[in-house]
Amino acid sequence: MDQRGLRLSRRIGVVVGRTLVYALIWAGLVMLIAAVGIRFYWGTISVGQLLLNLTSVELDGGGGAIVWLGILGVGVAPLLITAGIAVWRFLRRRSRRRADAGPRPRRERWLMRALSGAVVTAIVVGGTAAFASTVSVGKYLQAASSDYDLGDYYVEPVITGDENKRNLVLIYLESGEATLEDDQLFEKDAFTPLKDVTEAADGWQSIDGFQQYDGGGWTMSGLTSTQCGVPLRPALGFVEGSSEKPSDDVETYLAGTTCLGDVLADHGYTNVFLGGANLRFAAKDVFLRTHDYSEISGLADWRVAGDPESSFRSDWGLSDERLMAHAMDTVDELHAESERTGEPFNLSLLTLDTHEPVHVYDYCDVDTQNPVTSVFSCSMTQVAGFVDHLESRGYLEDTAVVIMGDHLKHLGMAETFHEQLDDHPDRTIFNRFWIPGSASAMRPRIDQLNLYPTILEAAGLEVEDSAAGLGVSAFTDRIPKDSAQALDPDTYSALLESRSRQFYAQAWADDDGAPQ
Repeated sequence: MDQRGLRLSRRIGVVVGRTLVYALIWAGLVMLIAAVGIRFYWGTISVGQLLLNLTSVELDGGGGAIVWLGILGVGVAPLLITAGIAVWRFLRRRSRRRADAGPRPRRERWLMRALSGAVVTAIVVGGTAAFASTVSVGKYLQAASSDYDLGDYYVEPVITGDENKRNLVLIYLESGEATLEDDQLFEKDAFTPLKDVTEAADGWQSIDGFQQYDGGGWTMSGLTSTQCGVPLRPALGFVEGSSEKPSDDVETYLAGTTCLGDVLADHGYTNVFLGGANLRFAAKDVFLRTHDYSEISGLADWRVAGDPESSFRSDWGLSDERLMAHAMDTVDELHAESERTGEPFNLSLLTLDTHEPVHVYDYCDVDTQNPVTSVFSCSMTQVAGFVDHLESRGYLEDTAVVIMGDHLKHLGMAETFHEQLDDHPDRTIFNRFWIPGSASAMRPRIDQLNLYPTILEAAGLEVEDSAAGLGVSAFTDRIPKDSAQALDPDTYSALLESRSRQFYAQAWADDDGAPQ
């Protein structure tokens, strides 16, 4: 090769090498900034949680400012920093050439290259390690080699009788962690307003030590675990990088799984959902429609309904005060229709006020040093008002009510009460049950996956073996020997963490059996 060709090859090699270095810097910065942001707002999460939420982000009523910060932090900042480094290096080299400084001594060149290499390595390795730790990549890879499969324990619900079916009101409390009842740890018991209208002396029941399932911890995992009885995890194709994913453009969500709405609809129920946030966020609307919720209302509907602007928070949606007002009107209509037709209804609600960063509405009087405690209390006051409405109208005579948190409170560095909750030995989820004419004891220390058959039985349906999904109803102590609930804790945890490829391929299949 002549000298000209050699110089050209050397120049191409330099350009490719520098491009690769800058690409590595960019990738390292993306992962590092993403890891810091996730830990700041949510704490440690799972790969599944990341993927399932990332595919259906909404700027309006789905996080708002946090989404923009994510776009700027992960999408823009690494590009600008990398470009800045490249421009600085280019200008520095050009300045040296203009000054005719000549080649630097070999020792100086070696030190600069070593230093640059160390910095690049630190960014790439540090960013990769931080991101892998933050989204629990180690657990994900370990689960890939697991011998357990959820399909070996999954139970399709079988309804053996519906003669005693009754109306159902299902209320999910955003971040409704029972630990916040501890007035020794916090300024006051934030659940007092709701506890006052759901007292055991009046017939209300609860599950002592109600647990979040291993791997859960966000709203959609709370909905699907309690309504489908399975851990929420992406389909295999999505995890492996195909376009098969539960995003805004898919038509079904866990369509291969029989969930609460499906069973209730099969037995004549009208399923209705009301929530304050954007229904498209995390594909909540797709999940609900897939599983026979015939009416769903969210942020867009409340705007059309003419709720005052002061009742909306810009980052998420409608206040709990207005949501419960709508819920009162809706339950009145549903109950009247049920009396006319003889067919029951399921009204499901999801609160919003307690989603951080909390927003203090005009109706909430802050009487604590930390306003978050007051906001929790104010939200519970709104829910308590709705429960009072059910009682005053006589609906509790023929309507079961299930109230529970959707998940434990997040432990991101930006989250309130991080210090109090981070090392707490027994974090549990708030819950209350009203079953007309029932005083059955409830099995303690169960997790969210057991709520699926529990809710079915609360609605008056008779469930074979009291089993559905991976759960067994809290109204029985008889655990089938082949149930996931009969496993020892370590094995049960390993089962929930397993990838279960075949099971999830079928769970995410559409109605004709083909994966989405």
